[in-house]
Amino acid sequence: MHPHQDLLHRFYQAFQRRDHAAMAACYHPEATFEDAIFELQGPAIGQMWRMLCERGGDLRLAYNDVAADAHQGRATWDARYTFSQTRRPVHNHVQARFTFQDGLIRTHHDQFSFWRWSRQALGASGWLLGWSDMLRRPVQAKARQGLEQFMNRPKQA
Repeated sequence: MHPHQDLLHRFYQAFQRRDHAAMAACYHPEATFEDAIFELQGPAIGQMWRMLCERGGDLRLAYNDVAADAHQGRATWDARYTFSQTRRPVHNHVQARFTFQDGLIRTHHDQFSFWRWSRQALGASGWLLGWSDMLRRPVQAKARQGLEQFMNRPKQA
């Protein structure tokens, strides 16, 4: 197994355990992350995973089709969880693509159907508007604001 393939297995196994620190340790300091909701760089990536792991009380994750070589990698993963804002169940099917630098993840791009996600997470508004930027942009803004609030909250003793 290529070391980058092993890295991706470690990443997703940490995700299954909701071990955000182990997930963050898989990223290069100058890493970038992008999906339909977030565009992040550096330490903000680890904070996103921390927020999702800490808030995802019923999160269940399965992954497969992990492949990687010296330059790029891929994986497929499925998350099942309750969307906290609406208490609606979500099954998100994600195709992930990676590049590597210095034995760590340099770029991470998760691709999923925002419309499918929004129909599950948001109900009727997602069904009607999930295909458009009219819904996507406010969801992105709210998610980014939530992440910033999470990152700036007072440290607990």
